[in-house]
Amino acid sequence: MRWVYPLASYLLFLLAFPLLALHRKTRNGLRQRLGLYRPGEVPAGGAPRIWLHGASAGDLLALSPMVPALRARFPDCRIFFTTTTNTGYLMATGRLGKLVDGAFRWPWDLPGATRRAMAGLAPDLLVLEYTEIWPNLLRAAREAGVAVALTNGRFSPARLGQYRLLFRAVGNPLGDVDLLLMREEEEAERALQLGAVPARVRVTGNTKFDALAAQPPLADGGLRAALGLREGEPAWICGSTHEGEEELLLDVFLQLRRDFPALRLVIAPRYIDRAPRVVALADQAGLEAGLRSRGTGQGKAVVVLDTIGELPQVYGLATLVFVGGSFTHRGGQNILEPAGQGRPVLFGPHMDNFRDSVQVLVGRGGIQVNDAVHLYKVMHELLSRPDKLAELGTLASTAVRQVSGASGRNVEAMAELLAARRGRRP
Repeated sequence: MRWVYPLASYLLFLLAFPLLALHRKTRNGLRQRLGLYRPGEVPAGGAPRIWLHGASAGDLLALSPMVPALRARFPDCRIFFTTTTNTGYLMATGRLGKLVDGAFRWPWDLPGATRRAMAGLAPDLLVLEYTEIWPNLLRAAREAGVAVALTNGRFSPARLGQYRLLFRAVGNPLGDVDLLLMREEEEAERALQLGAVPARVRVTGNTKFDALAAQPPLADGGLRAALGLREGEPAWICGSTHEGEEELLLDVFLQLRRDFPALRLVIAPRYIDRAPRVVALADQAGLEAGLRSRGTGQGKAVVVLDTIGELPQVYGLATLVFVGGSFTHRGGQNILEPAGQGRPVLFGPHMDNFRDSVQVLVGRGGIQVNDAVHLYKVMHELLSRPDKLAELGTLASTAVRQVSGASGRNVEAMAELLAARRGRRP
């Protein structure tokens, strides 16, 4: 039945191609998405050649701590990033560009595109992130003799039934994965339930913890002045917010300003094209708001962060942080990034996609609130107690440091895999 998926992928692609070619998120990089590279576009040489794939900017950040460890382990290696989204590509070619030897668009999971990408990038090892299980790509890797590892592996318990149905229909792609490096024991058990080979499954932790533990508090580099935040002035940073959350946060902010009139609010929407909408919401609430990109935040109660890559630095300026995606059913966003900056972190009840992070932080600098009313009460109490704020910030940064080390464990497991492929010990 393994012929079903390749045939279905081509049929679906033909139907979807007009939309893919026009949609703003997928119309760029069509050539590379088809596995086509210009002469000289992919650096030659190097051994081993390692292809790291993360679908989004956040996934690439989770992969990035392994790159220095890989270079230390394999001084002559070549490392490439691929990514699916436009923001991921901007991250791969910008902030993370100096780490790797090349960054490319992810090939669509079509038999021809994946074979061409495999031939063009010529990896010895393909490293996939989270749940990036693509049957055509895995088959192309197997046919080319390329080793495959899954890192930070996770399988949603709510989707196990869907995975089983898919695997029955197209053949179990986990058989083409040589190493499944899972985040925690529960994830490893789900991989086994889905048919992974037990000898290939290991629990090594989550490399995104390493990305944060290795990152010291960032100097503001003039960002404080650009945002119009005065030294010593309390600042509430709300990061990665989604539709439906900003209204609640602005209302909480208005209530807090009655007792803390110097408090400033910085909102960083998860999708920056929503920035004008957030400014409009602030205006409707009677609050003056400005955009970071236009430098109009000076003297305004609210500043909307509409730039890419500055949020970690902005977190370092916070008195308190709220992380969005948690008052909606989005499933949360990354709460460890501000915690790694030594800031107390608040978040809502919907953190399904970041349960491991919640386990790390709750009671150690992280506070989960039930709703906007609860958020107001907790924030009011903390803003009244600077000593408690400092204590929570220290607990948060310590908690992040204590869960580090997954990158080193992953790299050693990959080294063993490559050595076994070469027929000798690492």
